[in-house]
Amino acid sequence: MSKDFISVGSSLDKKLQLRHTSITKKIDNFVLQIGEIFNWLWVILIAVIILNVVLRYVFKNGMIELEELQWHLYAVGWLVGLSSTYVVDQHVRVDVLTYIIAYRRRLWFEFFGILLLFLPFIILVLIYSVPFFELSWETSERSTSANGLPARWLVKGFLVFSFFLLLLAGLSRIIRVLTTIRLGFEKIK
Repeated sequence: MSKDFISVGSSLDKKLQLRHTSITKKIDNFVLQIGEIFNWLWVILIAVIILNVVLRYVFKNGMIELEELQWHLYAVGWLVGLSSTYVVDQHVRVDVLTYIIAYRRRLWFEFFGILLLFLPFIILVLIYSVPFFELSWETSERSTSANGLPARWLVKGFLVFSFFLLLLAGLSRIIRVLTTIRLGFEKIK
C-alpha cells in the first residue's frame, strides 16, 4: 500500500477530523504496520483458493487441508484487519445523527460511544477469548477432520491478538477525541 495510507501525519479520518499526539501517532502507525504485514494473507488466500479449485475440478482431488487453510487465512486476515480499518475510520458506522449535530457534539458523541460501547465490548471479548485460547493451547486442539490442520489454537490466538490491537486503536482514538475537544480541531492541509 502507499505511504499515504501509513502516514498518520496526514489526517486518516475523513468523517471526523481529530488531532494526533505523539503517543497516538505511534500507536496508529504500529497498528497500521501490523495490518500491512497481514494484508499479504489475502494474496496467499487467493493462491490457496485457486490451488484448491484446480486440484478439485481439474485433477479430481480435493484436499481438506486446503479448505481449512482457507478459512484459517480468512479468519486471521479479517480479525487483524479490524484494527487497521478502525484506525483509518473506514469501519461500518451509523452516522444518521452525527451529520445533523454540531462538530463539538459529534466529538462528545464519539467519546461516549467509545467509552460506553466500544471499549467495554473489546474488554469483554478479551476476557472470554483468553481462556478460550488457553484451553485450545493446553489440549493441543486440532481439526476434527482426519486430514485437517493441526494447531487450531493458532487461529484462536489471533482472536486475542486482534482484539488487543483493536483495544490499542480504541485507546488511541479516545485520546485523539479528548485532545481535539480540549485543543480544537486540526485543519487538513
